[in-house]
Amino acid sequence: MAEEFGTVIIGAGIGGGTAVESLRDAGYAGSIALVGADPAAPYYRPDLSKKVMLENSNPADSALRGEDWYSAHDVTTFFGTAVTAIDPAAQTVTLDDDRQLTYGQAILATGSTPRSLDVPGAQLGNIHTLRDARDAVAIRSQFGDGKKVAVIGGGWIGLEVAAAAKTQGCDVTVILRTDAPPLASVLGDELGEYFEQLHSSNGVNFLKQADTTSFTGTDAVESVETSAGSVPADLVVVGIGADPAVDLAASAGLTVDNGLIVDEQMRTSDGSILAIGDIANAHYVLRDERLRVEHWDNAVRQAEVAASTISGGAKVEDWQPYFYTDQFDLGMEYVGRGSADDEVVIRGDKSSGEFIVFWQHGGRVSAAMNVNVWDYGDELRALIGKEVAAERLADEQVAVGDL
Repeated sequence: MAEEFGTVIIGAGIGGGTAVESLRDAGYAGSIALVGADPAAPYYRPDLSKKVMLENSNPADSALRGEDWYSAHDVTTFFGTAVTAIDPAAQTVTLDDDRQLTYGQAILATGSTPRSLDVPGAQLGNIHTLRDARDAVAIRSQFGDGKKVAVIGGGWIGLEVAAAAKTQGCDVTVILRTDAPPLASVLGDELGEYFEQLHSSNGVNFLKQADTTSFTGTDAVESVETSAGSVPADLVVVGIGADPAVDLAASAGLTVDNGLIVDEQMRTSDGSILAIGDIANAHYVLRDERLRVEHWDNAVRQAEVAASTISGGAKVEDWQPYFYTDQFDLGMEYVGRGSADDEVVIRGDKSSGEFIVFWQHGGRVSAAMNVNVWDYGDELRALIGKEVAAERLADEQVAVGDL
């Protein structure tokens, strides 16, 4: 006999946890089921590559709510439980133990799956991706003075792990497939070189134009073999991107194209199913375009919109993408969605470590980033999409709020 719920949320990450809270905050009185393959209650995932890595904090300290909060708010939880199928016609969800849940509305918040390397030796111990708390704890447990850490990939996760490992005394090498600086595909060469220099000046090594061909070792990894040579390694972290976890949605017949297609209120092609977070290829109203954004802020805000939709509200996705990072002594926030090909305008002196960056496309500000300067978030956000002369953006005599 299927258990009946008003709303079933599939995925117990930041998005799923926020959706539960937002539904209750909106006065939604229906029964809620929260289903997640992770055995832990929803927690703040950005802490994994920050507090857990740097401070050896307990991931439980990053929980959105204590587990007793859910029962106190009439939320039935199925943690450590995977969903194997959704039947939109019957409005049922099948769990991995063959139990079934029925729903009036469902929210898909299944996130993304880190890419792995299918090369010889990939099964050896101490080779990790970083997705959940268990991954973070396993990686952090291998840090220590003189430990050899190889990070494959130079994206945000890769560089944050590299910075954390180096701060903990490890000997760190970042392995890149191309000759381009890390993050160049997102920030462009100039800012990519800035991040590369930040890491190099702190003792991180870079091996470029290096395809990973295999891992060697007996039980645990001992080296990474690449087209540019061998890298000794006691620990390997693979950070080569992630793919949206849309198999469940695709099997249910929902429209998938670079993620799960949703409108500005998070509705999929089936009106009773919504989707949020990494998997959602959503219509951003302010930008009048579709974007799929893999950052925590996006999951939180889309969860609030989905809860509004289910509760009869009128919220839409009407903000700009946002993320932040902390690496060594650099802290930064980024808003908007620029391109590596956009014109880059620097306000301030990069060598000082405190500056603001603008990206422009067709004379309009496409993105902005504040590096070690704070309290500009709202002002920078307001500039996205505005036409502002590059000379004015760079002129420190003009207040940011007056641009």
